Amino acid sequence: MNTLNKYIDHTLLKPEALEFQIETLCKEALQYDFMSVCVNPYYVSKCAELLKGSDVKVCTVIGFPLGQNTTETKVFETKNAIANGATEIDMVINVGALKDGKLDVITHEIKSIKEACGDLVLKVILETCLLSDEEIVNACNASVKAGADFVKTSTGFNSGGATVEAVTLMKQTVGDKAQVKASGGVRSFEDAQNMINAGATRLGTSGGVALMQGQKVEGTY
Repeated sequence: MNTLNKYIDHTLLKPEALEFQIETLCKEALQYDFMSVCVNPYYVSKCAELLKGSDVKVCTVIGFPLGQNTTETKVFETKNAIANGATEIDMVINVGALKDGKLDVITHEIKSIKEACGDLVLKVILETCLLSDEEIVNACNASVKAGADFVKTSTGFNSGGATVEAVTLMKQTVGDKAQVKASGGVRSFEDAQNMINAGATRLGTSGGVALMQGQKVEGTY
């Protein structure tokens, strides 16, 4: 596999996150050359400033964490984040619409946000802990149809994070048409290796530094 650091989206999405913690996140991302930092939209411009001139991307979340915003709101949020310096977008799908079988709604929303992203990477958060296998497959197919670059397991703010089983199913479904991001539940180097072996090419974790140092990750994300 590639060096582990380039799989990691170094993440801090807690609502109580303070500016100095975001600054530390960016410093760590630069030190370890992580793929990106993943932060709430409020901190995008700060991260873009701190990471300017580096190859660490600024990732942010849209419709987070519930996914129940209107499509128009999510599109505006996406455009605003990009204007502020975001270079990757992780959007949360409307889980209720998915479970109601409204795949046309899901597909339209993802396509609309991808159009707002243009050439920038769009990852679609499914929240797999709330979904049946059939719903995971449906969401993955809708994401591919709409032009998304990644499907992502979880927000980290629900009842469970990534599992090897979910990552395997997602990768089997999208094949080479999209990539898979495993987020939440990556607590050790072994967990990271298992997710990568299952097909993940990106890992969302708040414990990137611990993983790089071979330590167990504290917390749930």
